[in-house]
Amino acid sequence: MSEWITGYFAGLNENLAIFLVSMLPVVELRGAIPFGVSLGVDWRSVYLISVIGNMIPVPFIILFFRPLINYLKGTRLFGGIATKIHERSLKKSKDVVKYKIFGLFLFVMIPLPGTGAWTGSAIAALLDIRLRNAIPTILLGVLCAGILMMGISYGFGTLFVHFFG
Repeated sequence: MSEWITGYFAGLNENLAIFLVSMLPVVELRGAIPFGVSLGVDWRSVYLISVIGNMIPVPFIILFFRPLINYLKGTRLFGGIATKIHERSLKKSKDVVKYKIFGLFLFVMIPLPGTGAWTGSAIAALLDIRLRNAIPTILLGVLCAGILMMGISYGFGTLFVHFFG
């Protein structure tokens, strides 16, 4: 997958490529940070650009996910896939329902496949979590996920030396 991303974004400015990768569903910040590391971009730039890019789709997903899914479920062409996406999002929301805002934060923060800002935003939309609560919670989760991914990508010791040394 990294070869496809690298090939697809070849020729673009490195910062723009990182920004666009961080906006992609599934890939998000969890893929943008290692991608930026592979390009040799400064860790501060990689982190900041990845966080900003990952957060851009969040308010739009929260506002439009539920109406769009409900509309698509009623169509013949997209009804099946929209229903699957809706059911998958509800299935992933069990812990969020149990722990409320803290559950949403944990869900977004944990850098595992199927978690992140996109799915967290969809869950917030389905659970009717208000923008004023969802956006700061998702942002905090993205910031923490970014720190974890930076540590995994650069090595926690290297980051500690760069940050404090």
